[in-house]
Amino acid sequence: MASPITRTVIEHCAIATVDARDTEYADGHIVIAGNRIESLGPGPAPEGLTEVTRRVDGRGHLATPGLVNTHHHFYQWLTRGLAQNAGLFDWLKALYPVWARIDEPMVYQAARGSLAMMMRGGVTTSTDHHYVFPQGCGDLLGAEIRAAGELGVRFHATRGSMDLGESDGGLPPDFAVERLDEALAATERAIDAYHDPSPGSMLRIAVAPCSPFSVSSELLRQCAELARDKGVRLHTHGSETVEEERYCKERFGMGPTEYLESTGWLGEDVWMAHCVHMNDSDIAAFARTGTGVAHCPSSNARLAAGTAPVPAMLAAGIPVGLGVDGTASNESGELHTELRNALLINRLAGGEGALTVRQALRLGTYGGAQALGWADELGSLEPGKLADVVLWRLDGLGHSTIADPVAALVLGAAAPVGLSLVNGRPVVADGRLLTADESAIARAAAAESRRLGAP
Repeated sequence: MASPITRTVIEHCAIATVDARDTEYADGHIVIAGNRIESLGPGPAPEGLTEVTRRVDGRGHLATPGLVNTHHHFYQWLTRGLAQNAGLFDWLKALYPVWARIDEPMVYQAARGSLAMMMRGGVTTSTDHHYVFPQGCGDLLGAEIRAAGELGVRFHATRGSMDLGESDGGLPPDFAVERLDEALAATERAIDAYHDPSPGSMLRIAVAPCSPFSVSSELLRQCAELARDKGVRLHTHGSETVEEERYCKERFGMGPTEYLESTGWLGEDVWMAHCVHMNDSDIAAFARTGTGVAHCPSSNARLAAGTAPVPAMLAAGIPVGLGVDGTASNESGELHTELRNALLINRLAGGEGALTVRQALRLGTYGGAQALGWADELGSLEPGKLADVVLWRLDGLGHSTIADPVAALVLGAAAPVGLSLVNGRPVVADGRLLTADESAIARAAAAESRRLGAP
């Protein structure tokens, strides 16, 4: 006989559903049955609910969908604080030789550190873009997947690659790249071994050659063919810096968007990181094809890359989510602070009406789910969707005098997470990770950073 469905009831909290109507409740409830949202609405939960195993008093909290991180490089947790005053190309040249020494134990601990930091800040789904695979380094993608599974976060891993070394006109040193056939074979093996397309999946795989300046045109084309043959999504960097734009025009006779489209890299199954230097034609191409964007405001500022035209993208109907990016260019490693940074940076570039607090929250939740192709199950609080829910505490010193809870979350100090559920399971409570020892993670990551020998 099937086991009865257990229920979690959250009551007396403000709720921002981030649904299509931006429905909000000043004092509402959420009922979770198993791993899905059963019902929600104003006031207390209905009487007569059975099999209630947990009741949560949400007074002083705001409930939102869990945050969705659309771009990251976990391994960079071990190399934070380096090349502090460099732009992207010089920053990469300084760090490639260090990253070429990574191995499986290092990546495992870096993934644990990266994920733990994000989860403490309300992330319930994360991607990672791993593209550095030194010879004899072990199973790096498997190490990340193991870390995510142990910590209990929903994970959209991407198998990255680089095959265009310096001697062939690329930016990476030759020792940091793979052969085209090796990269393709390893990517296919990763999909076959790990990708779970089923409803409620905790693990999916995407195909992710690194960037136009580190990947051959042939690898881009064959990766796109492989991904579509396997039914998985595609991810890469695009239009991040003026140097990248100059590189594409000099090497291919066209800008990054036009070049990537020529290799099959625009479409509803594609999302790209950064997209800072996008003109009207580029935005129109993304809108026409349904290509998504991972907006990484802090990393873009850290590397002085520029400000992505997010308001214009949203106006064109482009799916836009938020990304932490690697912690060697966003040392905080947090996504909830990107809500505020996205709003401030876009207003600095576009004026006071460029982005609202509710648009910022949507970027970090539903927009991210759209970019990852997961919007049918994630990104908003609605009956039938997966129970990835965060309760933010807003009655403390940092937020209690801001009457609008969404404004308190976005404009105020980084809000503590009172409770975070992934797939209906508590993973954070009272600002602390429940699924691992944070101090142990910090010590182990520091030890691996020292072993890597980062300068």
